[in-house]
Amino acid sequence: MNTGELARLLRGRRWVALTGAGISTDSGIPDYRGADARPTNPIQYDDFLRSADVRRRYWARSLLGFRSFGRARPNAGHRALAGLTAQGLSTVITQNVDGLHGAAGSPDVLDLHGRIDRVVCLDCGAASPRTSLQRRLEQANPGLHGDLAAGKAEMDDGRLRPDGDAVVEQWGDFVVLPCEHCGGVLKPDVVFFGESVPRPRVADAYAAVDAAEALLVAGSSLTVMSGLRFVRHAAKAGKPVAIVNRGRTRGDELAAVRLDAGCSETLSDLVNAL
Repeated sequence: MNTGELARLLRGRRWVALTGAGISTDSGIPDYRGADARPTNPIQYDDFLRSADVRRRYWARSLLGFRSFGRARPNAGHRALAGLTAQGLSTVITQNVDGLHGAAGSPDVLDLHGRIDRVVCLDCGAASPRTSLQRRLEQANPGLHGDLAAGKAEMDDGRLRPDGDAVVEQWGDFVVLPCEHCGGVLKPDVVFFGESVPRPRVADAYAAVDAAEALLVAGSSLTVMSGLRFVRHAAKAGKPVAIVNRGRTRGDELAAVRLDAGCSETLSDLVNAL
């Protein structure tokens, strides 16, 4: 199948896009499960809640990872989706936490798994920018800050993870900072592994799919139910599903159009085809 078939499926319809890590790989952010994905051992939500050592390890890794992660810029795939709002695209539901869809100009983005550029206090609920915490962490941990300044956590050195995490060997002495408002425990405003997506956010995503006439999946293997449920929901309602992804996905049997291809080139071609 080619982009022409994808264009014919979407032309004249109101549609929704569901994106995954594969759309951001061309921005230098690695994938979890793609062909070139590196093995990962993500921190689990329950472990983060109950263990101060786990939180210390996470924030040490995140201090390094966020600096490189924050350099990522929207690629052609993100920009294409922003442009496709004039061709029937109503909402971008993304499983990514990088904020690149909004940066590219997509007007209606539902960040299903949250945003890595925000921090929330688990005690008082106060939200704050991740950049503010980054500065505080660098001041409190000058040794790791030096590692950053030396350029040892670049995107291509094998240590960055898709959620802004990075591999750090020495983290036992890392200073974890509390909430400035109440002294409580800080957590990135993202959905960790083992954590549930907030119900109102899920409801908003279902509502967007219900209001649409078709669903396009871009750059997701649909391995986890968090994204697969929307594909199943659309298919059950008789709405056509299109999938653009390198490699197989769990939703392939439900797809009316299936392209084994990269997001940047396919979505850019789709702009021209529509």
